[in-house]
Amino acid sequence: ACSVLVMAEWCEPVGRVKGVLLDICGVLYESGDGGGVPIVGSVEAVKRLKEANLKVRFCTNETQATREKFVKKLQNLGFDITVDEVFSPAPAVCQVLKERGLRPHLLVHDGLQPEFNKIDQSNPNCVVVGDAAEYFTYKNMNEAFQILMGLEKPILISLGRGRYYKETDGMKLDVGAYMKALEYACDIEAEVVGKPAAMFFLSALSDMGLEPDQVVMIGDDIVYDVGGAQQCGMKAVQVRTGKYRPCDEQHPTVKADGYVNNLAQAVTILLEHLH
Repeated sequence: ACSVLVMAEWCEPVGRVKGVLLDICGVLYESGDGGGVPIVGSVEAVKRLKEANLKVRFCTNETQATREKFVKKLQNLGFDITVDEVFSPAPAVCQVLKERGLRPHLLVHDGLQPEFNKIDQSNPNCVVVGDAAEYFTYKNMNEAFQILMGLEKPILISLGRGRYYKETDGMKLDVGAYMKALEYACDIEAEVVGKPAAMFFLSALSDMGLEPDQVVMIGDDIVYDVGGAQQCGMKAVQVRTGKYRPCDEQHPTVKADGYVNNLAQAVTILLEHLH
């Protein structure tokens, strides 16, 4: 009951909330073999948000598949979701590469490669690292390291900086761990495209045509979902699904505006406060 009372604060004043930003993995579904499984009540929860005429966007650091393929998987799981509602790091980084005339060496998952088909990758002058999973071999990491060390001004761009995420068969190391290894080896600092970078959240808000105080973020990562959104002026709620751990509620630097058992409960509370 306590969490419901705390939670109510992010819905005040009534009528201010016009949009919701949702993380995907750990909030909508648990990823894993066979495409993963929806979290109980989440398919219906997304539907209810849209039926209430709230603007809904999905903000993910998913980088193992193209946005199109990822969205198709979610549609097959029953979610009401379209490609243009999803903000993910790969399309955003392609924009950055074009604007700055950067030619990347890619250390990414094979499933993500098609996102970079129109990007010049000859004679690379930067390294882009994503959640490459099983492609994070010593050989591939060392090749990225050698390219960075050979550049006069090494540029490392990371698609998100998560430490780990949860799949149906347990926790998995995320891109941040490998990004840190390259930072340490090359004595450089990576640029992050994706959560928790402010530009990433703000691009979703801009697409909705809403101000930060009109939007609520719902995620399972206390630092990158909740903390990142709060830095931009949004209220943010943590679900107790996905990578959530009880110690998150005593995090030393980030306190969510509310904690709920799952997305379905968050939506129920939000809609009760709006009516």
